[in-house]
Amino acid sequence: MTDNMKQKTRKELLRDVRRVVVKVGTSILTTNTNRLDTSYIEELTEEIAALRRDNRQVALVTSGAIAAGMKILGLNRRPDDLPALQAAAAVGQSNLMRTYERLFREQGFTVGQILLTADIALEPERFQNARNTLRSLFSFGVIPIINENDAVAVEEIRFGDNDTLSALVAKLVDADLLIILSDVDGFLSKGKVVPKISAISPSLMAEARGSKSEKTRGGMTTKLEAARMVTREGKPVIIANGRHKRVLTRILAGEETGTIFLPVVKPQKANLRLTKVRTKE
Repeated sequence: MTDNMKQKTRKELLRDVRRVVVKVGTSILTTNTNRLDTSYIEELTEEIAALRRDNRQVALVTSGAIAAGMKILGLNRRPDDLPALQAAAAVGQSNLMRTYERLFREQGFTVGQILLTADIALEPERFQNARNTLRSLFSFGVIPIINENDAVAVEEIRFGDNDTLSALVAKLVDADLLIILSDVDGFLSKGKVVPKISAISPSLMAEARGSKSEKTRGGMTTKLEAARMVTREGKPVIIANGRHKRVLTRILAGEETGTIFLPVVKPQKANLRLTKVRTKE
């Protein structure tokens, strides 16, 4: 990392961003009763639509399918067995997409659904096919909405969390920026947001593992791992609180909101590591 990169303002760092991947977690997409928070999703779609009108391309990586399915199926708590989780995902995913489709249509935009499993990262032909599909959607002016294919994914082909998935999508679409929206204000150190991080060190990862403030299952650790994968390929990452008003607009305007992870000056090829966990949300 050069001193010149460290000294740049956010506005300078983000000035030329034209293609963005936005990841939103379950904790900010749903209410405490596992209902989809349509009021929040409406605000999110309005912001993304505004970015599109500003000639920016946006791919949305979304969680929330399992939580939405739980409500529809009358489940009061998250199932422990994989088949029940996958049933909830199958029911909830269609409901989630209907919500996005309706709200983006009201803004004048078409959406396209992409469901992925982690083995795509291990098979070059499938990776290229997914990349071609996403590029084609962009060419038609469609907003891609991506989630893990929870209804069929098993441990061996599971991302483990949508933070990892968002890092892969950023690579698939050659994004200029990855924005991870969560229920925390950024990376916290001693209770305060760190506005800029130039390197994801072992000590930083250790501090993330000790954090108790993160409500989402992926946690801050997986967000840092996703940030490391993307910054190693020469692109910045921002972690911010998705509940803050107009957060995407403020980020792209260069405001000091959340934590920005600076790109590595000499990009390296990042390896996607698959994580075996029961579920990601």
